[in-house]
Amino acid sequence: MTTTYNCTIDDERAQGLEHAQRAISEKKCVVLPTDTVYGIGADAFSPHAVTMLLVSKGRSRTMPPPVLIPRINALDGLATDVSAGARKLAEAFWPGGLTLILHAQPSLDWDLGETKGTVALRMPADEVALELLTLTGPLAVSSANRTGQAPAQTAAAAREQLADSVEVYLEGGPRPLEGDAGVPSTIVDATGPVLRVVRNGAVSLDRLREHVPGVLGLGEIPMAEEEPHADNTGAPDASVAGNPDAAPEN
Repeated sequence: MTTTYNCTIDDERAQGLEHAQRAISEKKCVVLPTDTVYGIGADAFSPHAVTMLLVSKGRSRTMPPPVLIPRINALDGLATDVSAGARKLAEAFWPGGLTLILHAQPSLDWDLGETKGTVALRMPADEVALELLTLTGPLAVSSANRTGQAPAQTAAAAREQLADSVEVYLEGGPRPLEGDAGVPSTIVDATGPVLRVVRNGAVSLDRLREHVPGVLGLGEIPMAEEEPHADNTGAPDASVAGNPDAAPEN
C-alpha cells in the first residue's frame, strides 16, 4: 500500500526509512528528497526494479537513471578507470550537486538501460537521502516526475504525478530548501582523456577548474595539439556521457 511519511518528525522518519528499505528489497520504487529535487529510487542492481522506475516516469531505456551512493568510497566499487581528475572532483564536491559519468565496473550484475558501459554517480547532500542509501546501498534515482513534467519539489507533488506506482513517499519539506533555486546537478563526463561538462548545474565551471584546471565547459572542444592531461586518463566512450538528453535529471 502506498504510504507517505513526514520525515521532519523523528518517529515517522524512522518508520518511513524502515518501510522504504523494505520496499527497495522487494524491488519496488520509493520517492526521497535530495539536495536538488525529489527523486524516485529503486534497487540499482535489480533490472526489474529499474524497469519499474522507468515505467513510472514514462521513460525509455535510452535515458538510464544515475546511481546515488551513500559514501565516496563506493566510487571504486561501482566504477573503473577512475582518473585522478575525476577523483579530485568527487573529493571536492561530494556530497553535493555533481554527477560524474564513469566507466561501470564490468563485473557488476546490473542493467540501468542503454548506458554503453557507463554509469552516472552522485553522492547527495541530503540527510534523509543518505540515511536511506546507508540502509539500502546504491539506488538508481531519477527526478520524481513523469517525463515532460516539472520535477517535484515535495513528496506531495511527486505523488500527484506518480501515484500508486511508488510504494513509499518520504516527505522532507521543499527541495531545494525554500528560497534556493531548483538547480540540477552539474554533469561531468569522466570517461575520456579530458573531463568535460555535459550539463551545467549546481557546481560552476569556475569551481570545477579550481580543482582540475583542464575541465572543458559545455560545448568546448579541446585544441588538437594539446596532450591529454595526466590526471584525466581513460578511454573515450560514445555513451550517455556524450548525450545530455539522456543524462540524469537530478
